[in-house]
Amino acid sequence: MTTSFDTPPSPRREQLFLLGRIVATPGALELLRRTATNPEVLLMRHVTGDWGDIGAEDAQENELSLRAGFRLMSVYQLPLGTTAAPDMDQSCTAPLQHPIWLITEADRSVTTLLLPEEY
Repeated sequence: MTTSFDTPPSPRREQLFLLGRIVATPGALELLRRTATNPEVLLMRHVTGDWGDIGAEDAQENELSLRAGFRLMSVYQLPLGTTAAPDMDQSCTAPLQHPIWLITEADRSVTTLLLPEEY
């Protein structure tokens, strides 16, 4: 099962940079497993310039990094399910999400999938 995302994919579909060796931390692997997320989907978004859930300033930094050969970072929120607020009835639920980071090093030798707390 592949996870769908609220953020549409980038209109650019060509590969913008090399990923190098792809590695993942134990926490990232567990989150991918728990959310039934195909890491290839995230890697494709990352390598085509869909930076995910980063702010405008960080997106601009990634665009500069593409041209100048600096490190690139994407953040994607993976759905964990839903939870009801303690003071509300069960019809009022909020989605639980956890971020996963993808970082491609400046020399494009490695791309790492990791959780923020593993940085």
